[in-house]
Amino acid sequence: MNQTEFMQIVTPFKDKLFRLAKRLLVSTEEAEDATQEVLVKLWNKNNSLDEFRSVEAMAMTMTKNYCLDQLKSKRAGNLKLVHSNYVDGHPSLQQQVEDTDTWKWVEKIINDLPAQQKLIVQMRDIEEMEFAEIGVILEMNETAIRVALSRARKTVRERMIKTHQYGSK
Repeated sequence: MNQTEFMQIVTPFKDKLFRLAKRLLVSTEEAEDATQEVLVKLWNKNNSLDEFRSVEAMAMTMTKNYCLDQLKSKRAGNLKLVHSNYVDGHPSLQQQVEDTDTWKWVEKIINDLPAQQKLIVQMRDIEEMEFAEIGVILEMNETAIRVALSRARKTVRERMIKTHQYGSK
């Protein structure tokens, strides 16, 4: 496989790899390094990529594993989730402040979720990945993913309701 063919395969999901790495590693520089490392590993396997059902799923798994290894070696499992994909459509200043505050609360709540639930929320709700893809990457069955996602969403919803009701009585 030549470089052009390789780039045609990886270009559609290259940004998704970066976003996953950024979500796990927080640092843009570390995420760029992780993405580059995964792409180099894929390039080294380029002659055998045709054997895999989903190169994207394999690359996402490699990215997740690489990032988790980096976190273990540096911070002993201290994961931080940062929401940076939010884009507003020119709301009022008051609405911007309220939205920013809400996103900070959601981020804080998601940060308090168990690591597996954080990853599932990231992949499903932010990256909009299919359950089958998430299952391959996390090595879980789809039912377990749906249950974990439901529990994570319920936790976020309950804590947001509790946050918004606080002080309103």
